[in-house]
Amino acid sequence: MVGHTASDVPPTMAVKIFSAGVAACVADIITFPLDTAKVRLQIQGERLTSSAIRYKGVLGTIITLAKTEGPVKLYSGLPAGLQRQISFASLRIGLYDTVQDFFTTGKEGTTPNLTRNVIINCTELVTYDLMKEALVKSRLLADDVPCHFMSAVIAGFCTTVLSSPVDVVKTRFVNSSPGQYTSVPNCAMMMLTREGPSALFKGFVPSFLRLGSWNVIMFVCFEQLKRELMKSRQTMDCAT
Repeated sequence: MVGHTASDVPPTMAVKIFSAGVAACVADIITFPLDTAKVRLQIQGERLTSSAIRYKGVLGTIITLAKTEGPVKLYSGLPAGLQRQISFASLRIGLYDTVQDFFTTGKEGTTPNLTRNVIINCTELVTYDLMKEALVKSRLLADDVPCHFMSAVIAGFCTTVLSSPVDVVKTRFVNSSPGQYTSVPNCAMMMLTREGPSALFKGFVPSFLRLGSWNVIMFVCFEQLKRELMKSRQTMDCAT
């Protein structure tokens, strides 16, 4: 009887969840300074009482933060971020294939309804999945690291475009002085009237660098971890 290779055997749900959690944590550790820089750039100049330090660009912001507040400041909030990845990303990413299969059973060849339902909340997952499938089916790339890398970059860009306005308004509102905005919609409207639509995409470059690099690291690690864990499982099964 001919044995299956690791890529032929579908990974178990436990393997997917574990791989997703580890990959998400690795991605968070590597890209966390970019998230800190993004927030500083988004709220720059909001508080009149804040220091006169002006941040210029992603790299400039990271260097300035490290010099003025210490390198540890770049990772402020990392423990909470890792807890979120372990409890949330592991399930969100690890269960994606299972949920997709549930919704698309018997509908092969059509765009799954799941895409419409979760496009806002899971843009990165849906875009990554669709891009990887398109690249593999069109034989432009094999289901390997280059394909995963390209799909992750595109997923990161699409996610940044859709989430940037909400992210900027949320960051402005949370970091505003008491009484500056009456509500989140009021914050958004004041940004639009005072600064124009481009204000909703303030910090887009660091946001994309953060999400794009996070997606690349997470998805590439996730795919490789799944394969290695399945190889190890096969080896143990053969040994027994």
